[in-house]
Amino acid sequence: MDKAESWLEKTLHYRFKNAELFQQALTHRSATNYNNERLEFLGDAVLDFVVSEAVYLARPDAPEGDLSKLRASLVRDESLAELAADLGLGEHLILGSGEKKSGGHRRESILADALEAIFGAVFLDRGFSAAKQVIDGVFEQRYVTLPDAEELRDPKTRLQEWLQSRKMSLPEYELVDVSGKEHKRKFKVTCTIVETSAVTSGESTTRRKAEQKAARKMIELVNEQSQ
Repeated sequence: MDKAESWLEKTLHYRFKNAELFQQALTHRSATNYNNERLEFLGDAVLDFVVSEAVYLARPDAPEGDLSKLRASLVRDESLAELAADLGLGEHLILGSGEKKSGGHRRESILADALEAIFGAVFLDRGFSAAKQVIDGVFEQRYVTLPDAEELRDPKTRLQEWLQSRKMSLPEYELVDVSGKEHKRKFKVTCTIVETSAVTSGESTTRRKAEQKAARKMIELVNEQSQ
């Protein structure tokens, strides 16, 4: 744990009073029953509150709907996993042998859950102020580069409108995989544009969210190709 603790102090500028909380936050359920699922639950709630305050202050004239979308864009699994990967969190995860072999340290859901678990662990370790400081530090650059309201619109709708404006057929969404236990399902969906044979995929806790992710990736892809 010394290496993980050094990483934490260097990247998040935090040291735990109770090192067991940090170890639990890094532990995936594939490794042991003493894992980070409960801490993730707590961290998710703390994260929502902190980010809600941040976007409220950053956009004083934004209506409630835009604030909700801004918050969602920051705390969705895809964004959290990206932040966790940038921080190097995956190198310090405690995984079962199966997850290790399958590259679990790079899996989006595992990274996102572990980052939320760390936030929850900090909250238990030193209270809300400490958790807020850590979260604000992680999200500092994201707060500065908050997207415009137009970019926050439903990605499936945006993709559909983009295709219709070019007289192309609507995207095709296909459910390709459902995994996990009943209370922790993961849905994987592909999004295909027939005319270009472009395919993207999205994975999340519901089919709708997975489709949204796949559509968002497709928007990014077609924008890159059109530049």
